[in-house]
Amino acid sequence: MTLAAKPRAACLIGWPAAHSRSPLIHHHWLHQLGIAGGYTIEAVPPEELADFVTHLARRGFVGANVTIPHKERVLELSEPDARARAVGAANTLWYEHGILRATNTDVEGFIGNLDAAAPGWDRTDEALVLGSGGSARAVVFGLLERGIGRVHVINRTAARAQALADEFGSRVAAEGWDRVGALLPRAGLFVNTTSLGMHGQPPLALDVALLSPHAVVADIVYVPLETQLLATARARGLRTADGLGMLLHQAVRGFELWFGRRPQVTPELRALVEADLRKR
Repeated sequence: MTLAAKPRAACLIGWPAAHSRSPLIHHHWLHQLGIAGGYTIEAVPPEELADFVTHLARRGFVGANVTIPHKERVLELSEPDARARAVGAANTLWYEHGILRATNTDVEGFIGNLDAAAPGWDRTDEALVLGSGGSARAVVFGLLERGIGRVHVINRTAARAQALADEFGSRVAAEGWDRVGALLPRAGLFVNTTSLGMHGQPPLALDVALLSPHAVVADIVYVPLETQLLATARARGLRTADGLGMLLHQAVRGFELWFGRRPQVTPELRALVEADLRKR
């Protein structure tokens, strides 16, 4: 078989990376769309990242996903788009006219999941985001891009929240943890981007009853599938968007860039990944 005839292949670059569900997602789409292609996990330690990414095509890959701890470093090893630069991290690499490009699909993953799970969520004027890490940056960027007028960011380390607000401008306000109670009733959207509530982590202590009956609650955690935050919100009748939905939606654009077809996030795919998560 000639090199040109080989099926296209992408990979996930991380350290560690064995826990990822990305191969399950992309292989499902390859099979569903009848595309001869592949997707593998490549565990790449930090000291080997530059060599691996620089020679990605030579290794047989048309692109890659990037996960912890490499999302920031790959910006200097590629040509990032405006979104990746604004977020300060990239999770998707692909070749365009021979140039290795980078973007951040966590933004559209978060927004696409909200659109699917809670249509009309963006009619609110104010959102409250808990956390100020890489995921929070992607969330804040997406909210501003969608036109949310005011985004409040809360982090236990106030300086980190302030640094994020300073970067994104006057529509983003850094708030202290003691302001949660006052801000919840005003927020049409509450987003948890921290690890609080994740399996093995402390719970997120939050009085969901303070939220408006029309508020939407989003949590980027997907292990467990339903965090206590989401369970409490649903019990109160609030609309919610979970972390698994974000995981599925963020994978769409990468697949399209690598394999030339835009896949769909379907109930069948979600059930497949849910079943795999429950086995672990």
